[in-house]
Amino acid sequence: MTFVERYYRAHGDTIRFTREQGSAFAKDIAGDFNPLHDIDARRFCVPGDLLFAVVLSRYGLSRHMAFAFNDMVTADIELVLPPPAPRLVIRDIDERQYLTVERSSDVCAEPSLVQNLTRSYVAFSGHTFPHLLVPLLAGKGVMFNPQRPMVIYESMVIDLDTLDISAPALAFDHGELAISGKRGEVQLVFNLVEHAQVVGRGCKRFIVGGLRDYDRTAMAQAVSDYDQRRQCYVAGASPPPAAS
Repeated sequence: MTFVERYYRAHGDTIRFTREQGSAFAKDIAGDFNPLHDIDARRFCVPGDLLFAVVLSRYGLSRHMAFAFNDMVTADIELVLPPPAPRLVIRDIDERQYLTVERSSDVCAEPSLVQNLTRSYVAFSGHTFPHLLVPLLAGKGVMFNPQRPMVIYESMVIDLDTLDISAPALAFDHGELAISGKRGEVQLVFNLVEHAQVVGRGCKRFIVGGLRDYDRTAMAQAVSDYDQRRQCYVAGASPPPAAS
């Protein structure tokens, strides 16, 4: 069993996620304490990074991979995993589309490489807030509504120079934020590095909605609240109530 398999339930070519599985993956693997991934969240959704991890576990690692998230997956939705192909479209049993994956034909299924790259990317992605996003927002003088944050994971791309690697680490290169009205498109550009050599590149894209003028005090409180949620989880205590 791979480490990812404990975070979903499979039956033939279909999979589903419980709230407990999605929440545990977000917190224990990604270090992501977004309230949307709390077990009792009213608008609970499965982390996009868990879908990424399942795809790599099931289909292997390709030199080129592009993931486009079409809709949020909620608990107990039954997803159908298609046969291996250069283009994977993942839908539920009612044909609603959730994820599209474009990938090159060269594939590596070496379990240790797949696991190492998965863990590296998920750890990087899960720390988007506050480490990477807050400085970008502050630099543009904008912020999201801390009471109703709208941050939508849109897509990601990874391009590897070679599959002859074992444990590449992700290194943040730079971030970009393009603003259009109250909507911002964020790109986080990173390199994959092994033995001090860049062996690949990638980019995570997401949308931030409801932008307003930057308020240092309000953002500092949002970061403090987020860190308190993390500390409560580590300590086994109940987190403070999230904004509805």
